[in-house]
Amino acid sequence: MDTHACILRKSDNAVLVRADAGQVLQLGESVYLHPECIDHTRFEISDRIYTCPEKGTCFWVDLKTDKGFLNDVAWVYPETRQGFEHIAGWYGFYAHHRYYYYAECD
Repeated sequence: MDTHACILRKSDNAVLVRADAGQVLQLGESVYLHPECIDHTRFEISDRIYTCPEKGTCFWVDLKTDKGFLNDVAWVYPETRQGFEHIAGWYGFYAHHRYYYYAECD
């Protein structure tokens, strides 16, 4: 059985995102997942922005749940500053977050 990289919900270990090894980039304490791994019916790019002094301007991504939205669970840089082009369009997740965690899964 192949192992995948996953974003798992803390409350019940449900898989929020599953990615193959080639669809994952680790950058510091963050994990970036290829956009084709993202279920866009569950993850919605907001109009809220953050400007990182290193990488550029990103948009926060919210997670749609049965009870509403969890804000700012991920982020995406449509374009990046020089040196970070490899993460442009990829979805960034914290390795440890209050709602989820990053781990290997089947």
